[in-house]
Amino acid sequence: MTVFRNAVFAAAAAGLLAGLILAALQTYATVPLILQAETFESAGAPAHDHGAAEAALAESGHHGGDAWAPEDGFERFAYTAGINIVSGIGFALLLVAVSEFAGGIANWRQGMIWGFAGFAVFTLAPGLGLPPELPAMPAADLFARQAWWIGTVAATAAGLALIAFSGRAPLAILGVALIVLPHVIGAPQPETHDSPVPDSLHHQFIVAATVTNLIFWVALGGIVGLVRQRFLGPPDNLGKSFA
Repeated sequence: MTVFRNAVFAAAAAGLLAGLILAALQTYATVPLILQAETFESAGAPAHDHGAAEAALAESGHHGGDAWAPEDGFERFAYTAGINIVSGIGFALLLVAVSEFAGGIANWRQGMIWGFAGFAVFTLAPGLGLPPELPAMPAADLFARQAWWIGTVAATAAGLALIAFSGRAPLAILGVALIVLPHVIGAPQPETHDSPVPDSLHHQFIVAATVTNLIFWVALGGIVGLVRQRFLGPPDNLGKSFA
């Protein structure tokens, strides 16, 4: 129980710091683009559910109609920071648990590698088929997008694990096939891609969202590597405890 409690403390500390970093990055990188896109939506574009994971992190509420939304400025930042911190702690718990079964993260450098793997699984791979969306942009059926996103995350994680830990060429090839499979199937697409949002604005948002998530994941992994030994001790000991 002590090991589990310390793992939770380590993940909470790392998730808190990484979540604040992400919120600060979004304030300057993605939120201004979202506010700019909202002007197209408020001008008469239909509202829709924003299914991409990154848009959900960056946005501070549902756009359109009379639905509540936080005021621009500190309220929006606080609301976004809270969402990012909760998400960061959840991702950190997952990162700690998975890495411990693999032997543990020894230092911040290894942590950054694990963080990049998390970025590949949760942002890069799903984003290839379902790039981050802005308000006033069309989207496919929400359930279909969620199902494809979950399947892509699971397949990418399994594929990377086979490549990194199997040590056998056939299993590594299977891992590559798993990573490619969701993109061969293809992500669900809207009936039309017509949108009042300029393509250049959407492109800026995709780049900004991807880069901020890359920094978030690398920072999360590095921080986990830094705090892990303080809370959990040497990697070998905890790896045996979790097993």
